[in-house]
Amino acid sequence: MTLYDVAFRYGKQPGPEELRAIDALREVYGIRQVRFNEKESILRVEFDASRMKEETVAALLRRAGVDLTERLALA
Repeated sequence: MTLYDVAFRYGKQPGPEELRAIDALREVYGIRQVRFNEKESILRVEFDASRMKEETVAALLRRAGVDLTERLALA
């Protein structure tokens, strides 16, 4: 298992439907944790990089209705 964190800034605040879809992402094999920083509009996802790629994580988030605006570099 190769754990990896990726962070995205999002535009529009997720509503109840989007939050339910994001919560369901935790059931996707390979997604370990999803965290929001509402104050800074940042969504951070910990996932198993041996199971999926960063682009796949972004696609899952978009499909859940998240308005991703940019990928953030983690220090």
